[in-house]
Amino acid sequence: MMTAQLTFISKTGAAIAEVFDDLAQLRIAVFRDYPYLYEGSVDYEKGYLQTYLQSERSFLFAVYDGDQMVGASTCIPLADETAEVRKPFEDAGFDIGSICYFGESILLPAYRGMGLGNRFFDEREAHARSFKDFEICCFCSVDRGEHHPLKPADYRPNDAFWLKRGYKREAVLQSVMEWPDLGEAVYTPKTMIFWTKRLND
Repeated sequence: MMTAQLTFISKTGAAIAEVFDDLAQLRIAVFRDYPYLYEGSVDYEKGYLQTYLQSERSFLFAVYDGDQMVGASTCIPLADETAEVRKPFEDAGFDIGSICYFGESILLPAYRGMGLGNRFFDEREAHARSFKDFEICCFCSVDRGEHHPLKPADYRPNDAFWLKRGYKREAVLQSVMEWPDLGEAVYTPKTMIFWTKRLND
């Protein structure tokens, strides 16, 4: 498969709603896999998306193959994020206004290994730099521990890729997010660990 066959779109703020259904279906599909094990629902997605629609500087970059969204990434000023995302940085004394938070970076399996993961980071970092006031980019990843029963034998975390991109794991910056695991209806807490990068490094 060649990237020339793919098309790319960018949306900001409330315009992200134009592709809500596509983004929701992609998130539900990709996040079913380990380590997120997300039992997705459109109701959950609607709640999640509202945060991005209400921020003028939120950003979506997405990849389509024909009329199917096959990959997407988002970012938003940390100051516009929900309390559980802001709290670790507020508690640690960071200037929240100087941080851009990266949301999902998701691709269907058939489209991995084509350089799109790097493109997602390039686009979001460029968006953050365009505002001049962001000094740090961050994102978080779920910590399932070393011995989760549903961890695939061939599972490889993205740590090496993130380190190569210049991000570092900040074990002291942790949050808790809740979603239902596969086969469950109850929302349960998950530990999320943040990674950060200074934009001018």
